[in-house]
This record gives sequence, C-alpha cells and structure tokens, in this order.
Amino acid sequence: MIELPRRPPVTVPTIHPLPEYAVGDERAARYADMKAVLQVPWMGVVTMAYAHYPNFFDELWRGLRPLCLSQPLVEGAQGLRASVEQAAQELAPSPIVEQLKNAGYGEREIADIGDMIEVFSHGNPLYLLIATMVRLLLEGGEMSQAHDAPPVAGRHAPDVHVPFVLMEPHHADAPTRALYDEVKAALRLPFVNTDYRALAHWPSYFALAWGDIKGLVGAAAHEACCQAVHDRAVALAQTLPNPGRLTATALKAAAEQDAPLREILEVSRLFQHLLPGLVINVALFRGQLIGS
Repeated sequence: MIELPRRPPVTVPTIHPLPEYAVGDERAARYADMKAVLQVPWMGVVTMAYAHYPNFFDELWRGLRPLCLSQPLVEGAQGLRASVEQAAQELAPSPIVEQLKNAGYGEREIADIGDMIEVFSHGNPLYLLIATMVRLLLEGGEMSQAHDAPPVAGRHAPDVHVPFVLMEPHHADAPTRALYDEVKAALRLPFVNTDYRALAHWPSYFALAWGDIKGLVGAAAHEACCQAVHDRAVALAQTLPNPGRLTATALKAAAEQDAPLREILEVSRLFQHLLPGLVINVALFRGQLIGS
C-alpha cells in the first residue's frame, strides 16, 4: 500500500464543474447512469469537476462502474458511514429540534430536513471513495488485483422522497449569502458544497445548524476525525476489488489527453482533502436532530 498524506492544498486549484443543466445529451446520459448506479439524486461537485476532462471522466467511469455496482463497494461505504457517525457522536453536536419547533418548524418540515441529511449521509461516502481512488491512481498507486466483485442485491439508498432544491447564492437573501461566505472561509474553499446549498433551502434551520458546528470545524478533535475518515478511505481504495480493471497508466493517459496531468492531480487532491470534513459535518447535522 502507498501512503496518501492528508494535507490541504497550498493553493486551491481552479475547478470547472459541469452542472447537470449545462451538459449535452451524451454527457447527460452519463450523469444519469452514474446517479442510477450510485443510487443518489445528485451529481457531486467532485464528479462534475472530473467531467470537465472528458477523456479522463470516461475512462474513470468505465473502470469504476462495475465496482460501483458491487456489494463490496456498498459495504465499504456503509462501514465508512458508520465510522463517521460514531466519530460525529463523540464530537457531541448540540440538539436543535426544540429550537426549531420554537421557531415554528413542524414535524413534517423537520422530517424533511432529516430525509435530506439521510440522502447525503448515504451518498457522500460513495463520492469520497471515488475521489480517493482517483487520487490514488493519479499519484501512481494501484487498486487491488482482485477482480471478483459480487453485484449488490437490490436498493441500498434510503427510501426517502424529499424535494432536491438547492439554494444557490443568487437565490439567497443577504444573510444566507453572508453565511455562505462564512462557510467558504471556514472550509477555505471558493465554492459552497451541494449539501449546504440543499440544507439552506430552510435558511433559518441552516443558520442554526451551521452556527452550532462552526466552532468545531478546524479544531483538533474535528481534524482528528477527518484524519481517521481519510485513513479508512485510503485503505478501502487499495483493498476493494477492481472488476473494471482500472489502472493508473490508463487513467493518467486519458487525463493527459485533456490537460496537463498536474492540473487534474491538483483537482483530485482538493476533493480528496475536503470530502472527509464534509461527511463529518453532515453527520454532525444528523446528530443535531437525532440527539434531541
């Protein structure tokens, strides 16, 4: 196994995510296939950023698709989620349900927020594993030589139905835009993750939830949790089977058809660094609701 140190980028690279509404028919079909295979309702910013590099993206999904349809990948993501939620519990987020009720939130609204968090709790570990495998391969590591991967049986996504509406900065009022600036500053990112934009569909909820956890973000205990999540994802990336026979050589060759390899490597490092913190923060939001 090779080591992939967890370290923030010295300079945040420019990313060019291709949003779902802006892609043509062929890329839209690829997006739809990825969402169906992963059983998620959204394309992560990470995979939309990869899609800016078409040859790289196509080779990546060709190689990872069989794994993403497999039981080992799903079990790995579920185990990763369980470890994340245990770590978040130890960080002790404050219960906020009574505050929400006092602000006027009904049971149905609170349940919808919980369902949205459940969607991200399921999908983010999958995106984290993809990001980790990408970085592993671009840095010269290899995935497992084992190719046998039993298919996953049935549906593993949560059985929830919640409107997937994102509060984009141009939709938001001044207080929410200011909150987005605060999130970006805390995370040292030039963009706001999908998760936060979806939860800001309930602006007063998101202000309360973020206000509770922002003091944890970047603190030693939070960073230790992020490191543990990173380490587990790196171990999984090198031990999961490789039914698509994806190799570092093929992925790097595809990347170099689109851009300098260093550019795509820096993009991969950015997302593989930020996603452990994102999954921890979403688990903290979950803990705020179930701890009440």
